[in-house]
Amino acid sequence: MHINKVEICGVNTSELPVLTNDEMYELFDKINQGDKKARETFIRGNLRLVLSVIQRFNNRGEDVDDLFQIGCIGLIKAIDNFDLSHNVRFSTYAVPMIIGEIRRYLRDNNSIRVSRSLRDTAYKALQVRDQLINKNLKEPAISEIAKELNMPSEDVVFALDAIQDPVSLFEPIYHDSGDAIYVMDQVSDEKNEDGIWIDNIAIREAMRKLNDREKLILTLRFFEGRTQMEVAEEIGISQAQVSRLEKTAVKHMKKYI
Repeated sequence: MHINKVEICGVNTSELPVLTNDEMYELFDKINQGDKKARETFIRGNLRLVLSVIQRFNNRGEDVDDLFQIGCIGLIKAIDNFDLSHNVRFSTYAVPMIIGEIRRYLRDNNSIRVSRSLRDTAYKALQVRDQLINKNLKEPAISEIAKELNMPSEDVVFALDAIQDPVSLFEPIYHDSGDAIYVMDQVSDEKNEDGIWIDNIAIREAMRKLNDREKLILTLRFFEGRTQMEVAEEIGISQAQVSRLEKTAVKHMKKYI
């Protein structure tokens, strides 16, 4: 998926305009008066927002043009529902709408098919959940949702689980000076033992090519199953530094394996 290519759906992304907040408010006034040209200008002025959102999904193997089109649908829905009186930035309101539209598309086109009836149950459960939150000002229990739907709690749980998107191990959860920390960096491997890897001569020989710090980081990370945060605390450096050193060490090892 080439997210950085210039042409997406026939749109030259390098030529997309960027609107200021004042320009957006002026256009919204015209949009509310039915000005279609202002609406088109506003949409085009926020396509970069769509581009920034779809980069979060670049590890799904989906066609970037498809994601861009779906993201534009979310953008248009955000424009149609945005209320200036709420006194929030349009991007703050629009990003969740765009993400939601893309997630629905990915969920409905997932290779693991979920039956329509199961999805309907899940969506009804989510609607009831929102109603109960608005009514009671707190997160409802599954049993409360099930009671409103007049069905067993187990059925509600099963339906909600069925529509959840799996979390990728390569999902970025933190950025520091351009270096991303991924979900996999926070997961320790309890089943990974020294013998499994040390018995492999190629890896053992490659480890000898590393300096002492790199050896220590890889040993703690992959042989002892530590997270990057735990390694950082033990060595006395930042988690971002551990991430960089780990990637460099693995890259060096690949040359000798």
